[in-house]
Amino acid sequence: MGYNIGLRIADDLLAKNAQIGRCTDMHQVADVLAKVALRTYLGVSAQVTGWSAANDEFSLLIEPNPLTEFVEVPPELAQELRYSQMICGAIRGALQMLHIEVQTAIVSDVNQNTEIRVKFIRILQESVPPGEEY
Repeated sequence: MGYNIGLRIADDLLAKNAQIGRCTDMHQVADVLAKVALRTYLGVSAQVTGWSAANDEFSLLIEPNPLTEFVEVPPELAQELRYSQMICGAIRGALQMLHIEVQTAIVSDVNQNTEIRVKFIRILQESVPPGEEY
């Protein structure tokens, strides 16, 4: 569900924030995600930390996470149920619409603090479906 939301909000985010220019590296992508996208759609900002040596992987620390703020998870489901997985899907879907393939995963989702790991995979090439070439 988060992935499909992400596919739709990429254009909306760019339309609402005309000052966002073309990102030339993952540091700029991370800043836009942390400071603009999460603020626009969740009302919170995130911290960008944990850069890999190759600068292709980082963590987003969301404190507090509004998706878990008003939720009581039964103790028997506390280890399995991850409300924030929807955020991972939305990030993946939105970046795919911008031709950036990433992997996202929840690293930690406890006490209203959430850490999401984002790993750059590749730039997606635009392709025209067969039979629809101009």
